[in-house]
Amino acid sequence: MAQAEVINGTAGQQLASNGEHADPGGFKLKFCTVCASNNNRFDNPLPLRIADSEKLTSLRSMESHLRLAAANYPVISFGTGSLVRLPGATITEPNVYQFNKTSYDSIYKELEAKDSRLYHANGILNMIGRNRGVKWGPERWQDWQIGIPRLQHSTDRGSEGVEGGVVDVVITCEERCWDAVIEDLHNRGSPLNRPVHVINVDIKDNHEEALIGGKGILDLADSLNKAAVEERALNPSAFDDGNASSRSGFDERVPEIIGEWQERWPRLPAVWTLAWF
Repeated sequence: MAQAEVINGTAGQQLASNGEHADPGGFKLKFCTVCASNNNRFDNPLPLRIADSEKLTSLRSMESHLRLAAANYPVISFGTGSLVRLPGATITEPNVYQFNKTSYDSIYKELEAKDSRLYHANGILNMIGRNRGVKWGPERWQDWQIGIPRLQHSTDRGSEGVEGGVVDVVITCEERCWDAVIEDLHNRGSPLNRPVHVINVDIKDNHEEALIGGKGILDLADSLNKAAVEERALNPSAFDDGNASSRSGFDERVPEIIGEWQERWPRLPAVWTLAWF
């Protein structure tokens, strides 16, 4: 196997004859992508590339959401900031929106009306346009009511399978976000007593690395799902219910799976922990 293929991670990809990701069908783990995506600093508002340093970190989690949904994985996504903040015409005039209450479509139309040239030139409208094709609007992790049905999100990409409001794996895109998720889960007190794997894949905040990170996360999802299918066969109903003892075989395999994946994707350092909903 060529060294270049290992570095780029292609060794772990399952590809169809047309070069697209091959979907074997059957059981799918449920995923959640999270990034500290909307609590950012805007040090150089012009010119701004689509994901300039620490500007638009939602690019990373939404790229992963889109990749997973396109591969038919059930997936939802969140940010961990207090407000949605996007660059404005100056450093002191960001565009600020509320989580859970503002649609990507309304954000797009407002910015287009404000200054179409500016927001097309700096990539904001391109990003928001992509996002509105993925889900209704930005959601905040800390406001997520875990275990409560998400029927109002039926038009979001990847929504089929996560209607029940629980996931099996949470993937964050930077360590401060991973810390925020772990702290929040601890504060919730594990009311469902359901295991959840929380994995941080550290993705540099630029367009190229977001694309690489999305491919790497899809490869990780495939590897995790393959093991889950094998372990689930022993007791499908208990596994699907999130029974801790029925999932222990899968849980014990996750660190090794991540280690093997890390060898294929050395540019994407990862950390992991087992937490509880």
